Amino acid sequence: MAITAAVCTSFKNEILSMTPHTAADVYKIALFTSAATLSAATTAYAATNEVVGTGYTAGGATLSGFAVTTDTTTAILDWTTDPTWATSTITARGALIYNSSRTNKAVAVLDFGADITSTAGTFTVTLPAAAAATGLIRIA
Repeated sequence: MAITAAVCTSFKNEILSMTPHTAADVYKIALFTSAATLSAATTAYAATNEVVGTGYTAGGATLSGFAVTTDTTTAILDWTTDPTWATSTITARGALIYNSSRTNKAVAVLDFGADITSTAGTFTVTLPAAAAATGLIRIA
C-alpha cells in the first residue's frame, strides 16, 4: 500500500471543465493509516484504512477558511485554519482532502512521509503557506 501526495486528477478535470468549487461547499480532511492506497488516481473519499482511535471520527474534520489567492502568476486554493483533533490517540500516515458537498469528490492527497502519532494529545495537520512555491493546491 502507498500514499502518494498529489492533486487528484479528477479534481484537475473538474477545474478545467469549469465545475464550480466554492467557499459555500463543505471541504473535509480525513486521516489514513499506512495501509491506505491514495494517489492522484483517488476520485472520492472512502473509509478503507481510515484512522480509528480516540478523538477521531470517521470522515475526518471540516476544513475552514476557504480562500483562493494568487502569488504572481500562480493561483492557490487554501484553507486558513489548520485542522486539529484534540485529545486524540491516533496514528496517521497521510490524509485526503475532499468535497463533501459534491458526493465526497477527492481534491488532494497528503503524504506525511512517516507515521505521525498523538497520544492523548492534539493531532494537527499543518497546512503550508499559500504561496507560489508552497501552496497546497496551486496552478502555475
